[in-house]
Amino acid sequence: MMKRILIVEDDDAVAEALTYNLKWNGYDVDAVTDGVSALKIIREDPPDLLILDVALPKMNGLDVCRQVRRTSSVATLPIIMLTARGNELDKEVGLDAGADDYVTKPFERRELLARVRALLRRSRFTSNTSEDTEGGSSEVLDMDAAPKTQLTIEPLEIDITGRRVTCRGRRIDLTYRQFELLLYLVRNRGIILTRDQLLRYVWGHDYIGDPRTLDVHIHWLRENIEEDPKNPKFIHTVRGIGYCFK
Repeated sequence: MMKRILIVEDDDAVAEALTYNLKWNGYDVDAVTDGVSALKIIREDPPDLLILDVALPKMNGLDVCRQVRRTSSVATLPIIMLTARGNELDKEVGLDAGADDYVTKPFERRELLARVRALLRRSRFTSNTSEDTEGGSSEVLDMDAAPKTQLTIEPLEIDITGRRVTCRGRRIDLTYRQFELLLYLVRNRGIILTRDQLLRYVWGHDYIGDPRTLDVHIHWLRENIEEDPKNPKFIHTVRGIGYCFK
């Protein structure tokens, strides 16, 4: 089935070029020019992937991204944000808002296509895994060996099935990848995980985006679970290697 991509871009030349290139490569494409129209389409007829500019009329791309991540029915929608060259703040804030990846304008057509394909492959894998976990398989499970559905490391509580996290009694809203990153760190408590390991597990084996994506997500987790994010008790940086949850 042809994958459908929604482009949200108010620059007609950029939108037309994106639409042409994606259609040429076998994708069904819709395009709108403002954030409000984008949210209406996403809620009524969700696409398979969203390409979202930061600077938009009516509602900017960051707010659109946050709204999507707060809407349970589309919370895992893959999102690529488009940012202006050299605007590092846009990149960091975009990832913090829940974007899966970003591309700097002007960009190479092949680079964008590679990132689109990688995100769609990752999304398909996640969907298939979720269906199996929710009872798609008829295999009889050994209940004694059933995986834990709740992890508690005071003051952190993780409901794996419900994908909910609370810290010191406060609910923390996480994007799909923020949750996966935290869960992977906690399940490997005491083990030093390399940056490559974390990127491969959370973003997929074929991730080709900026490796600083990981640092932004780690920073966001620390801000929400650490009493003193500058002197973390749980998520430790292992210089030159990666991170470790203690």
